[in-house]
Amino acid sequence: MSDRVATQEATLEAINAKLDALTQQVAFLTQQMEEERRRREEWEDLRHDIAPILNDMYMLAVEHLEEASPYVQLEDIFRLMTRLLRNVRNLEQLLDQLESLQDLMHDMGPITHDAFQVMVEKLDEMDKKGYFPFFQESLRIIDNIVTNFTPEDVRALADNIVLILNTVKQLTQPDMMTLLQELTDTYREVQTHPEEVDTSLRAILRQMRDPHVRRGLALTMQILRLISLHRPLPPMNGEHKNGESKGT
Repeated sequence: MSDRVATQEATLEAINAKLDALTQQVAFLTQQMEEERRRREEWEDLRHDIAPILNDMYMLAVEHLEEASPYVQLEDIFRLMTRLLRNVRNLEQLLDQLESLQDLMHDMGPITHDAFQVMVEKLDEMDKKGYFPFFQESLRIIDNIVTNFTPEDVRALADNIVLILNTVKQLTQPDMMTLLQELTDTYREVQTHPEEVDTSLRAILRQMRDPHVRRGLALTMQILRLISLHRPLPPMNGEHKNGESKGT
């Protein structure tokens, strides 16, 4: 009797275990069905929301394709796609170069920012000192040169620029500048007080006794001789071209 009871209890336990397992499987299937239903509802909502957008995109694409149909054919599109596929590696290299350039610009950003700040400060300093009005007025000099000089004049200036610079170099030596300053001061003094200059013959003869005056006259004669050598004057009356008088 006890064996029978034990056997029944074992059978009931096995049945309960199977029922528990079946219940778990039913609950799992129910959960899966619920998730599947929720995903299906979400997809239906998404499809319902996207459908008008896709319809508008399709109509817009059809409209643009109709406008482009006289200029673009279907084979043109396929040919373009073929070229793109054939140049995928080139496009990839180009993208790599763009990425490298972007990295370089990112690294150079602080340096360029500092350089820009320095340039802005320098330009502001030049503006305060008056460089830009000076440059603007200098353009008038260039405009006058262009207006009043021909290309031949500029070419001649270029051919003689070394001689001109050497002459300017000699004129800007300290002794020459001092001489020019003294001549300028004397000229201004004479122009300011012309009545103080004694132009009588006696005064001129008295000045001729000054060695410095005689030296100046000799220097002036030499300068006149050099000018005459470079620019020969026509013979005076009573002289031949060789400097001899007509009577000899």
